[in-house]
Amino acid sequence: MQNIIDGFLKFQREAFVQRSELFRQLANKQSPGTLFVTCSDSRVVPELLTQQEPGDLFVIRNAGNIVPSYGPEPGGVSATVEYAVAVLGVSDIVICGHSDCGAMTAISTCKCLDHLPAVANWLRHAESAKVINAARQHASPAEHLDALVRDNVIAQLANLKTHPSVALALEQGRLNLHGWVYDIERGAIAALDGTSQRFVSLTEHPQTCALASQASTAA
Repeated sequence: MQNIIDGFLKFQREAFVQRSELFRQLANKQSPGTLFVTCSDSRVVPELLTQQEPGDLFVIRNAGNIVPSYGPEPGGVSATVEYAVAVLGVSDIVICGHSDCGAMTAISTCKCLDHLPAVANWLRHAESAKVINAARQHASPAEHLDALVRDNVIAQLANLKTHPSVALALEQGRLNLHGWVYDIERGAIAALDGTSQRFVSLTEHPQTCALASQASTAA
């Protein structure tokens, strides 16, 4: 814990001083352009990965970068999505999975989660990805996991579109959806191409989008 306290003291002495004007502007308002949904995994740091400053990203983190389908009893993820889209007016939403994901590993290996009932219940929101992935042939356990991580990103994008605020923003052409998979070891991102439904290198194809608004397409 002491290293965390020391880190805060360093932030106060250095980073905060360097960005004092930015924090003054952010003191009473925020206007992030992107909602970034990713895993709680300690190795995935959205602001570091995308080199964004405070105020740029509105972030949701949970096991498996999951967005439950909209239902009669929406939870914290649904409320955060709704606030980001309907109140903050974000123009982009990113669902970002990652390599070596513990949540997806549990699914791909059919790990018994009887001792983790809350985790088991949460991962049911990835059931469609599990079913689709299981119907395919995989050359190795590693390939199985990698494919499941991608299938889960696609499944969560589908879940995301069931949210009324998202559906309305898409209908009005003011929202873009992105599906990413971050490779921890290589520092690379594969992005879902909505046209081909294949994941391509974001480095080589920086304009790749899972679902682009009409306004973005026209631009």
